[in-house]
Amino acid sequence: MTNDKINMETRPSVVAIAQQDNKLKAVELRKESGAFEILWTKSSEGSNVDWRLFAADCGLSVEPTERADVDGDRTVVVGFNSAGVAFYRIGVPAVGEEETAAIVKLQAETRLPLPTEQMELAWRTGQMRDGQVPLTIVAARREQLQGFVEKVRDFEPAKILLDCEGIVKAWSVFFTGDETTAVVVSTGARNTQVCLVEDGRLSNAVVLDVGTEDFAAEGDFVGNTETTERFVLDMRSVLELFGYTERAELPVFVLSDGSAIYVGMVSSLRSAGLNARAALPEIKKLGAEEELEVEEAYEYRVPIGLGLMTLDEHADELNIFERLYNPAGEEKKGPWWYSPIVACAIAAVMLVLLVVVSYAVDVASPKAITRRLEASLSDTNMNMLMQRQELIKIVALQRPDLLDLLKQVSASGDRGIKLESLYFKKGQRITISGQAPGNEQLYKFEKSLQDQKGITDVKMTSSPDAKSKKLKFNITFHYKNFTR
Repeated sequence: MTNDKINMETRPSVVAIAQQDNKLKAVELRKESGAFEILWTKSSEGSNVDWRLFAADCGLSVEPTERADVDGDRTVVVGFNSAGVAFYRIGVPAVGEEETAAIVKLQAETRLPLPTEQMELAWRTGQMRDGQVPLTIVAARREQLQGFVEKVRDFEPAKILLDCEGIVKAWSVFFTGDETTAVVVSTGARNTQVCLVEDGRLSNAVVLDVGTEDFAAEGDFVGNTETTERFVLDMRSVLELFGYTERAELPVFVLSDGSAIYVGMVSSLRSAGLNARAALPEIKKLGAEEELEVEEAYEYRVPIGLGLMTLDEHADELNIFERLYNPAGEEKKGPWWYSPIVACAIAAVMLVLLVVVSYAVDVASPKAITRRLEASLSDTNMNMLMQRQELIKIVALQRPDLLDLLKQVSASGDRGIKLESLYFKKGQRITISGQAPGNEQLYKFEKSLQDQKGITDVKMTSSPDAKSKKLKFNITFHYKNFTR
């Protein structure tokens, strides 16, 4: 397929653009009768990354007055480099959306390097396990996100997605990734993205500072070269970070174009005891007007994945740009009564009703009103209402206020204490775990917990973490009468 051939189709399609290394890459995809088709691919020239000029080269409008005529039925999406995004995994109780948001904010305050006012967050819940709901939280500097929005605003993409989510989508559809839990490795020229997939969705990601240029500089790197050893060591550390100490059981898929470098990467990981294998793109799964080569399919894997996400009506992406970017003309739809014309009509009718009701109240006899109120009260069993309210209060007392408990726990520790999980089950002691910078802060945290109202019998165990040089701790305690 020639990169310069841009086919202007009238049928609905998606144009996806992403930056890989120092180049911008774009594809246009279309879905028809359940099959995907690539209409064209294009890569920027040189090392000057200009999103606006590249969008124009792809046939997209960068002027608002021309957008409807030029872009037509095409949806435009762009990918944001995940190297600027931090991932966190926590477990929370099964609570409502508002309570979950409060928990995320509390956790963010203890984990983020900057104040929450300077950061943007997004999160996604997983499937409940052992009474806990896993949460994937992504965070990035607001200033960095706003800068990216300004780069792409001229051609108004419909969505801004994380490029690592595009990698996972491309692997699951285009590289035949059918495992629900796996690690996907996508290697560029200067870095490598390592993505953890759980329940078929991205749940964590890390960017390693090693790429194909590093391997190529050492020639045949299948042996024990410095780059290979560093890569294997980094991969082991990442799997431990992901929480998988039994590394031999977790499948690791290295996305590949079949060249010797990727074969060597897989070989080095397998020699280190990891369950690694190469994953090549299946060209037959993506049709094209001209035959797509394996190397080209691998080269455009990120924009292809972003396009596949957009064509998936059930995609649940981590939208970290939700508060910072809203495409022009895309306003939230409200009920029909939000229409200004309808609202004015309703207001006029309500004004007339207000005049009529006010007049009726003014001329009505006070005694008549009193008789009606007494009749209404006599028809209602006030004792039953009072008993019902009392029952509601009793039931409420039997439910623990987990949000209040989390606030108490968070208030007990300083910024050096990092909470990782909280486990609650009625009739059992509450367990919290996390990290502390030293014994002094940990003992202070323990004493502060003991002084909190409703928290009793605090017990703590701790052990040093050789990697982070911090103390890992587990604390159990009773909370009011819910744990006895």
